[in-house]
Amino acid sequence: MSDQPSDIHMRQQLVDCIRMLEQADIIDYNGHCSIRLAEDRILINAGNCKRAVLTIEDIVTIDMSGKLIEGRANPPLEFHLHAGIYRVRPDVKAVVHAHPKWSTYLTMVGTPYQPVFAQGVLPGPVPVLDTPNSINTREMADRLAATLGPHPSALMKSHGAVCVGESLIDAFVLATYLEENAMRQYMAMQIGKPYVFSAEEQKMAFEKLWSASLFQRTWDHFLSKLK
Repeated sequence: MSDQPSDIHMRQQLVDCIRMLEQADIIDYNGHCSIRLAEDRILINAGNCKRAVLTIEDIVTIDMSGKLIEGRANPPLEFHLHAGIYRVRPDVKAVVHAHPKWSTYLTMVGTPYQPVFAQGVLPGPVPVLDTPNSINTREMADRLAATLGPHPSALMKSHGAVCVGESLIDAFVLATYLEENAMRQYMAMQIGKPYVFSAEEQKMAFEKLWSASLFQRTWDHFLSKLK
């Protein structure tokens, strides 16, 4: 493991991200997050790690083919998901893949994700990969990357979600907003027809809330619960 502070910082940030997502019931005993190190290098959590008690020793370095470069354990089988997105999205520096409950419910019944509260605008639009198959081959990774397109988030039918960002903080925050919006949408549907933000309201919410300082505040809120 490198002793460079930047390397340690990125590893610790991945640990914090995954532990916060586990504590929020967005990641369970599965799920993985990554940071792009270079054109052909990725930091990612080991596949067999315990997400709730993750440490920097559980973070490994791989290349785009999944070859272990540094670390003591193998990457998750779905490392292809991360590599596939990084190959076609040079703007993406971090990827979060989870199996969140509420947003997955929506995909199970074919209900589109709709922004029903302000922060829920930010992950959208949210396309859906129309298969529950694991993203454990390059072919499946390419299908997911094509579904995601230029967007910050996508869902996988009866499977899970992926969020991407220019930083790990961005990807983490979008994952939390995606799931909270899906929960609110689902719960509102039990009462009646949810109010969905209009195009103009979505534009206003996006302009107000897509902010590095607000994203940092959301990250810090969840991080404070770990300490």
